[in-house]
Amino acid sequence: MDYRLLGGSGFSVPVLTFGTGTFGGKTELFKAWGETDVKEATHLVDICLEAGLTMFDSADVYSDGGSEEVLGAAIRGRRDQVLISTKATFRRGTGPNDVGSSRFHLINAVEGSLRRLGTDYIDLFQLHGFDACTPIEETLSTLDDLVRGGKIRYIGCSNFSGWHLMKSLAISEKYGWARYVAHQAYYSLIGREYEWELLPLSIDQKVGTVVWSPLGWGRLTGKIRRGQPLPEVTRQRSALSHEMGPKVTDDYLYKVVDALDEVAAETGKSVAQIAINWLLERPTVATVIIGARNERQLRDNLGAVDWKLTAEQVRKLDAASAVPLVYPYWHQEKFDRSPLPI
Repeated sequence: MDYRLLGGSGFSVPVLTFGTGTFGGKTELFKAWGETDVKEATHLVDICLEAGLTMFDSADVYSDGGSEEVLGAAIRGRRDQVLISTKATFRRGTGPNDVGSSRFHLINAVEGSLRRLGTDYIDLFQLHGFDACTPIEETLSTLDDLVRGGKIRYIGCSNFSGWHLMKSLAISEKYGWARYVAHQAYYSLIGREYEWELLPLSIDQKVGTVVWSPLGWGRLTGKIRRGQPLPEVTRQRSALSHEMGPKVTDDYLYKVVDALDEVAAETGKSVAQIAINWLLERPTVATVIIGARNERQLRDNLGAVDWKLTAEQVRKLDAASAVPLVYPYWHQEKFDRSPLPI
């Protein structure tokens, strides 16, 4: 398993991270993702470590804290062998302060995650979303205090817009506070909006991309094809999960899947492996989060590394997944002096 530096930091992370959204299955949404218990989670962690995948991603809202609890139990006794990333910001209770990125909520969130994970530090702590109601200075000064106190090693954010991220980086620089080294973002062959603003920003500011849902909310697993019924077990069959995911038209999806099938026939690799491998060659991508309900899915995803698509295969996938740019990006594309992708 290759390792890459995370953004402009000296922190090395494996190119694949295991996402633990399938652990726990306590709520309707997360039952659609998976219901992995401690025994099965321990087995999956064993397989990951054998393959050199040492980073595990969670969040306090996954299965209402159940994901962190199961992960903590699965890594018990081998904390020194793993890297843990987790997230907070979304609502975790009924009180007025049980949500957001205030000092009050973030300190409580970190303490809760540490308790559920059974550890005294988090390697990478990320804001799960941007809180427009809390001053950015309050949020970043709190994260800086948590870093200086040893409870967090590195900080990142997730699902930020370009201006959210850039303003945060500027404030960190102004005050000398800990800086976001990672942005956990949705990016896939059927979700390339990340490239318009966030990718050039991340190149310029040295922010590493942690990709979530590389298979387009379960659509690029190889199980969904033109003219075929949905498989029996898929998050697409959960109305709640389906509605929360990114919207994709059938025509666009099938066009991309057709191209993936062509490349699969040429390479002997699975559709999922090709979709993940394509991401690993994109600028700024430090690690791609893979998920799995079982050993078979995990081993298939692990097969996405240690090989490369040809330039022609990349062009084929790029062409199939290309979408018209929105303003101002279509206008910027006409200016041929930009060294950055837009």
